[in-house]
Amino acid sequence: MAGRRKFGAVGVACPLLVTSRDGELLILQPWAIETSGLTKAFGDFCAVKDVTLRVRRGAIHALIGPNGAGKTTLFNLLTRFLPPTAGTIVINGQDVTTLAPAEIARRGVARSFQISSVFPHLTAHENVRVALQRDLKTFYQFWRSDRSLAVLDARADALLESVGITAFAQTRAADLPYGRKRALEIATTLALDPSILLLDEPMAGLGMEDIEKISDLVVSVAQGRTVLMVEHNLRVVARLCSTITVLQRGEILVEGAYDDVSRNPAVIEAYMGQGHA
Repeated sequence: MAGRRKFGAVGVACPLLVTSRDGELLILQPWAIETSGLTKAFGDFCAVKDVTLRVRRGAIHALIGPNGAGKTTLFNLLTRFLPPTAGTIVINGQDVTTLAPAEIARRGVARSFQISSVFPHLTAHENVRVALQRDLKTFYQFWRSDRSLAVLDARADALLESVGITAFAQTRAADLPYGRKRALEIATTLALDPSILLLDEPMAGLGMEDIEKISDLVVSVAQGRTVLMVEHNLRVVARLCSTITVLQRGEILVEGAYDDVSRNPAVIEAYMGQGHA
């Protein structure tokens, strides 16, 4: 792309003007993620019900709610780990409702999980390099010599540096402190060069010091990307997120800025408790 600019009022979602290399003026929609009537039923139980969600391009958007509200199920729908019962999913203006998970990833969507998903017996550097093998088109050829992957070393090192764990490059993932393991997981996610990051409880299990580090890391990796995150730590949500969507029993209860959401009586009753009023 040769150039880009936004137009419209500050804080208002607006189309993005993009000039292609051929000089053609293209208009991208303001929403990185859009769902309409998204529903997932398991027999008679409806885990996600009629969810219409819009995530602004370039924003850090939080998805919160009590346990069992449907947050992870919604993530599974967005990445097509689960097929929806009804509704549509649009990513960067393209309908992806029926695509396979691998195709969703190729469209620029990457996801982390509640439980760390790195290879425990590989070093941090090796974990990132495995994630980068896709670029060589030989990611399935495990019989190739390790030397054939050396071309990926510089980028792997750069990704480790970007998440602040260069010093742990040769440490096995199983031996990393938990906060560093979370950072490694984000590095492997960034290896896919995503435009959209789905982070599922990135602060889960972290101490206060690590929460600060990972919060700063989320802000850093969000530059030039869209982030949708499930998070229970409301201090983190208040600090990082421009928009908060609250789920309850699979449905959107309320959506807005943190100050507005945190004062909503329905949210206080359903999720936060009286102590957060």
